[in-house]
Amino acid sequence: MLAYVFWHWSLPQVAPADYEQALRRFHAALAQAPPAGFLRSWTHQVTGAPWVPGPIGYEDWYLLDGSAALDPLDVAAVSGRRQEAHDGAARLAAGGTAGLYQLRAGAPLPLADSARWFGKPVGVGYADFLPNLERTVAGRPFAVWMRRMVLGPTPEFCLHVAGAVTLPPGVTPLRVGVTPLGR
Repeated sequence: MLAYVFWHWSLPQVAPADYEQALRRFHAALAQAPPAGFLRSWTHQVTGAPWVPGPIGYEDWYLLDGSAALDPLDVAAVSGRRQEAHDGAARLAAGGTAGLYQLRAGAPLPLADSARWFGKPVGVGYADFLPNLERTVAGRPFAVWMRRMVLGPTPEFCLHVAGAVTLPPGVTPLRVGVTPLGR
């Protein structure tokens, strides 16, 4: 499973409630007429992400069944029954950036309350690092996402998990607050 993640922020004169309503309309339109390979999507309001200017931004997670679904999503988002909803949200946006991530462990958590972004410690192989990371969150819902092809402004890994967690030695996470937007 892949996730295309899009971070964005509104124009200064746009009220958060108006921007969030436009985002809900777009995600609803996408769900009603999904392109090939599209699984689902959701939006979080984010705080503390250095790749988002200002105190508050948004991140859209678009789950795809593989990289072949990227082109259909790109076309579908701005056409057909989704075009009006997309254009309505885009008119309110001041900017954005994006990345591509692969689910490496766990299951997607649309209702996560925080994200921890971090890199793998130098000198530790993936074959050792990933199982060790999974052991730190065993017994509760979690998702480990890994950046693909160095596409994105973030560190290499994202961990979604509720509550406190002690990460493996050598991992210094950036904690980003996330608040799910209901639809």
